[in-house]
Amino acid sequence: MTARITSLADVHPRPRTIAIGMFDGVHRGHRAVIDGADTVVTFDPHPMAILRPDHVPPQLTSLEQKAEILGDLGVHELVLVPFTAETAALTAEAFVDDVIVDRLDARGVRIGENFRFGHAAAGTPELLSRDSRFDTTVVPVLTLDGDVVSSTRVRRLVAEGDVATAARLLGAPYALHGPVVQGEQRGRTLGFPTANLLPPDGRVLPDHGVYACRATVDGELTRAAAVSIGLRPQFESRFGVLVEAYLLDFDGDLYDRQLELTFLQRLRGEQTFASVDELIAQIQRDTDQTRRIVTV
Repeated sequence: MTARITSLADVHPRPRTIAIGMFDGVHRGHRAVIDGADTVVTFDPHPMAILRPDHVPPQLTSLEQKAEILGDLGVHELVLVPFTAETAALTAEAFVDDVIVDRLDARGVRIGENFRFGHAAAGTPELLSRDSRFDTTVVPVLTLDGDVVSSTRVRRLVAEGDVATAARLLGAPYALHGPVVQGEQRGRTLGFPTANLLPPDGRVLPDHGVYACRATVDGELTRAAAVSIGLRPQFESRFGVLVEAYLLDFDGDLYDRQLELTFLQRLRGEQTFASVDELIAQIQRDTDQTRRIVTV
């Protein structure tokens, strides 16, 4: 089940338990906050797009991915609060009155202990806890391996290629999805035809290298996949960074179909080889290693 995405302007008041936050990645710390909520309230676009446009962080999840993950956690509705200059100027008290009470009719509010809201971030967990119109649950930050589990930490791990540790923090493997687009068909000439994924703008990409992944096509067909991310230094290319997936035991046309890649393990960094034959031999080793790692 996928959580229903609803704009605040279209929401109908009803008794709710809500969790409020950005929840990018919906990592294990977020899941502790969301636990028991039937509605998640978030902001769109990311507040930094209004407050500091040059500092908008790349996202770990698309809106659609977030709704799907939330649905699996038992959330029925994902309410989007438009974040504008007017929203940024709204006092914390006005946000509570207008959004939490009047629009949503919340009877329970769940937040992380570091959640702040309202003009100048004046809204605090203490302010919410003092309000008798709803019950407030403040969830402590989660730590793992001595560090706080945060979207910032997960972004760094993914960008460094440490997708295995990122998965531990997320509670699930990191995933990219998008349409398959036409490339230069170089992989076909090497005996390893690849599907070129066009990831959404503004997403975190794993570091250049080769990864063992699970690939899902149109939400149905699933295969193990050896995935290369990088500039393809062995050959001249008119493209920039490429996400190329070789689906094991698959023969067919994937153009314009939706492909999701879940990243399980980094196999190696991006390399240049002395010859095409050496490259082919390495791709075969990557494929064999992927087959050992990935179960479908």
